[in-house]
Amino acid sequence: MHDLLIVGAGPVGLSLALALRGTGLHVALADTRPRTAVTEDPRVLALAHGTRLTLERLGVWPQLPATAIRHIHISQQGGFGRTRLDAGDYDLPALGYVLAAGALAGALRQAVDAAGIPVMDETEVTALKPGTEQVEISLAGPGSAVHGSHCTARLVACAEGGLQPDTEGVVTRDYDQHALIGRVAVQADHGQVAFERFTSEGPIALLPYGKDYALVHVVPAGRAAELLALDDRAYLARLQTAFGTRVQFTAIRDRQRFPLGLRYRRDPVGQRTVWLGNAAQTLHPVAGQGFNLALRDVWALSQALAEHPGDPGAAGTLEAYRNNRRLDRFGAIHFTDSLVRIFSNDVGPLHHARGAALFALDMLPPLRHFIARRMMFGARAWL
Repeated sequence: MHDLLIVGAGPVGLSLALALRGTGLHVALADTRPRTAVTEDPRVLALAHGTRLTLERLGVWPQLPATAIRHIHISQQGGFGRTRLDAGDYDLPALGYVLAAGALAGALRQAVDAAGIPVMDETEVTALKPGTEQVEISLAGPGSAVHGSHCTARLVACAEGGLQPDTEGVVTRDYDQHALIGRVAVQADHGQVAFERFTSEGPIALLPYGKDYALVHVVPAGRAAELLALDDRAYLARLQTAFGTRVQFTAIRDRQRFPLGLRYRRDPVGQRTVWLGNAAQTLHPVAGQGFNLALRDVWALSQALAEHPGDPGAAGTLEAYRNNRRLDRFGAIHFTDSLVRIFSNDVGPLHHARGAALFALDMLPPLRHFIARRMMFGARAWL
């Protein structure tokens, strides 16, 4: 019997396994993909400073090829008001970092392998049956020929896979938006400046990534196919018009799109089961909170298990974790959701209110610092 089976060997699941080194718990992971699949993930992650601190505790930060964000410039199209966040105001080397998800997963997997934590690759968890003392787990796929078709664990952490809207206890909101993503080259050095530009159609985020920028361009769902069908030159012209002239785009590659919505479990804890990462909540990328929130959940769960020795699936242990994460989790979910609904429309009064809010952030350092710390450390930053 495993003390803990982690379903999913992506960055979230691997981080949890590493965080539990030295606790004496017997931990294993199961993942439907081949070992190399997670290292080939092309997605780009925005990591908050607090996430860097956690990755340092896990021992993987020095190996990561991350690009620092030292400044964040926030503005809106066609209106007054802007604000700027600077790492120097907080005596930090950077406000955040940008990194390929595959590079992070690769470093975490190497550390998990070095720690001797078993990973069942190409092994699908097809059923979970929680009981009073353990969870009965059914396995399938090529890996099950090696690891068997059945195992048990005292606690299961589901750290992979999206949420289905018809699942009981799942809240869903369709934003009717798509994100166009890609990597854009620019005329001058980016100077470690990230941009968040709010437009009537949706936000445009530019994240320094190597010598280029990682782009997240949010548009109404009906516009996404039209923009994706344009050739690179025509699309860059549209992007330049929406973004403005602070940055001059010269090339783009790796364009893709994906739909955006909000999905989250009201309660990420069940009988001898806990959900993490996208299995617990999927957020809009507007504030870059998704992976950062997931890693705070991971660290809190590892601390709860370390502080409550014995049965890791005990109801009291999971209740302690649930209570610890309630404020930050729902704070991040509703903070992100509010930003989307307030900043993704062109209603006249709201347009002017947004400008006033950005102006206030720029003129009131305590308010600006509160928002910055909230994004770097989560809702518990001020407790």
